[in-house]
Amino acid sequence: MTPRLLPLLTAALLATAALTATAQNLSIGFADPVSSADPQLNNHAGDRSLALQIWDSIIDRRDGQVLPSLAESWKTLDDKTWEFKLRKNVKWQDGQPFTADDIVFSFQRARKVPGSVASYASSLRTVASAEAKDDHTLVIKTTIPDPNLLLSIGAVYLVSRHVGEKATTEDYNAGRAVVGTGPYKLVSYTPGDRSILERNPGYWGPKADWARVDYRYINNASARTAALLSGDVDVIDKVAPADVEKLRKSPQIAIHAYPGLRALLIQPSFRPGPNEFITDNAGKPLANNPLADVRVRQALSIAINRKAIVDRILQGTVTEANQNMPKGSFGYNPTVKDIAYDAARAKALLAEAGYPEGFRLTVHVPGDRYPQAPEALQAVAQFWTRIGVKVNLEVVPWSIYSSRANKNEFAVSVLAWGNGTGEAGYGLVNVFATADAKKGLGNSNWGRYSNEGVDKALEAATVEFNSERREAILRHSAQLISDDVAVIPLFHYKNIWASKKGLKVAPYISDRMAAQMVTREGK
Repeated sequence: MTPRLLPLLTAALLATAALTATAQNLSIGFADPVSSADPQLNNHAGDRSLALQIWDSIIDRRDGQVLPSLAESWKTLDDKTWEFKLRKNVKWQDGQPFTADDIVFSFQRARKVPGSVASYASSLRTVASAEAKDDHTLVIKTTIPDPNLLLSIGAVYLVSRHVGEKATTEDYNAGRAVVGTGPYKLVSYTPGDRSILERNPGYWGPKADWARVDYRYINNASARTAALLSGDVDVIDKVAPADVEKLRKSPQIAIHAYPGLRALLIQPSFRPGPNEFITDNAGKPLANNPLADVRVRQALSIAINRKAIVDRILQGTVTEANQNMPKGSFGYNPTVKDIAYDAARAKALLAEAGYPEGFRLTVHVPGDRYPQAPEALQAVAQFWTRIGVKVNLEVVPWSIYSSRANKNEFAVSVLAWGNGTGEAGYGLVNVFATADAKKGLGNSNWGRYSNEGVDKALEAATVEFNSERREAILRHSAQLISDDVAVIPLFHYKNIWASKKGLKVAPYISDRMAAQMVTREGK
């Protein structure tokens, strides 16, 4: 080899190595804030997406199916007893063996993590006990026959007893306690910024596609688009409606769009008596809560021109909602009518309820959580003002909003409910059941809605193993909720990702964002 060829060869080898390294790495710009690296603290979309890459559950839920995960198989011993056979030779990322006792501990911990504002207790509400029969056999006894047990407990990420028993949420946030069994290991976690992940070489499942993942929080949708176009990230989620067509036209970008399960819901507060955020037109607090009157809730619902919001603000990237479940999903009620825009009827209903001149209302919405929610609620505020309900819209950071909404401190809050199991029972348990923390009910029922008929429907659906009868019960509950205007549904999001050409994104159920969803084309 001549001396002058050596530098050229060296440069070529270095360039090849750099390209190989880049091809092994993935950078994701995601929208949902992460409240903690503790996988059991809050059942929030951002937290679940981060956890999905590091931790496993007893079963996997994907594409509407229940699939093996840390449990290879399961069977019912009687109508209240389930036996799970666990994978052997699964190790935690510190080399310790995974056993059934870790699941026992995980279920105990998930019920009562200090500081939680969105507990996983609802996922375990029918679990009376979990016992390690041996290292690889788990027996779960339920309080009632529960056909939905697998979907419920599959929502809970599993942590180890040997680490978790001595750890606090702060230890997880510091990375000290982040020892999972999943495909990726946590290198670093910077709240409000990013997490760095690396491939777990000891993972029990298929080898992870990416050697290193830069999992970066970019709240602003335009900033996510700019980061993708500039090459700073490889993939973004929750593409802004205004950017979809621009990205479609880029020869370097691919759009990945799928039907979604998340619904944007307006939650009125049912708290009786005066509320600091509801006053008469002179600013004096009203003695009674007008939102407790179904006629007022009906008026607010039909005063909204949903089609205008879908077409003009969301530019067709969502679909109008008349209930919390989207068309075609399990529990969707096709007999529930679409909500017609009728401002004149809305005014008449307000007058019937005793508010012919309307009233003043403060509406709270998180500014850094649900895509296009502030913009959509600005439009809602304008529609309500036209019928005499003068709205002050307050956009609040999620870190403050979630705690106050959870305590029913607002008059009107906004929830984008993800329907994570893909069927209506999940929403009944968390959003519409009478709130009862001890029973694990109503964790996201921020307005404290309560309807005996809905609660009875949930009880009936919970123990019904026949799928046709169960769906009939869920559809009945959807009609009850609609008639009562328990929430005011606005629209269902579509799941829209964008990536560099050569990559493809295949969604998990709901709208998670994880490295496992991204692969190279042709793989």
